[in-house]
Amino acid sequence: MSGKTTRWRVSRVRDDAVEQRGDLLAVEEPLEIRIDGEPLTVTMRTPGDDIDLAAGFLYTEGLLGSLDQVREIRMCDENVAAVSPAAGAALAPSSRNFVTTSACGVCGKDSIEAIRVRSRFDVAADPVRVSAAVLASLPDRLRHAQRVFASTGGLHAAGLFTAAGELLVLREDVGRHNAVDKVAGWALRSGRLPLTGCVLLVSGRASFELVQKAVMIGVPVLAAVSAPSSLAASLASETGLTLVGFLRGATMNLYSGTERVLVCDPVASSK
Repeated sequence: MSGKTTRWRVSRVRDDAVEQRGDLLAVEEPLEIRIDGEPLTVTMRTPGDDIDLAAGFLYTEGLLGSLDQVREIRMCDENVAAVSPAAGAALAPSSRNFVTTSACGVCGKDSIEAIRVRSRFDVAADPVRVSAAVLASLPDRLRHAQRVFASTGGLHAAGLFTAAGELLVLREDVGRHNAVDKVAGWALRSGRLPLTGCVLLVSGRASFELVQKAVMIGVPVLAAVSAPSSLAASLASETGLTLVGFLRGATMNLYSGTERVLVCDPVASSK
């Protein structure tokens, strides 16, 4: 099976009647990541941008410090990403038992302390300011750019925006953490880290892991259309990340880093 969607025959029940019809489903397949020929993890994902996913996963998990440590990342086949370390480079070991699913990338961590990976970037020092009006506009911009979601309704998205609301990159996946890792891998391979002055928007809830990944790639603002967890809010406050939840229409909740959000846009006020 290849591609991001597949057609499935379903029986649709409506008004006490049943009709046969075709339906599009988001594809979910395993991706195995190997380092120097040795299996590291298997994650369930939507095929596409798999090299970005492998690179982003290694970086946000703290196993990879820079691309200089990697000679090559290539696809051995449709579902295996092979990572070859550069000469003399050793990717950092991890205490995590890397068995993941599309639902939760944190499963298998040994303890809470083990997943507080230290970032190389200080997001607390990022001086960016974002107007509430721009934040309010982002979910619609993300939704309009989600091509596969529009046809299946079954994918999460992560979108990276400038503080002015310009969409830089969008990635979709059945797993929230995979979508963010694909953005992280894109940024790493494009030489864009840290993502100073940017806003990362996710289409679901904001978990602890997504906050951690945002901090790892130097994003100062993480916004979600649904709720954050208590641990996510705690880590965001601890690291100086601005965390926005329940971003729906003109309403939103600010859980940390509220000073970055301009509720009254100074440009609009001066007109």
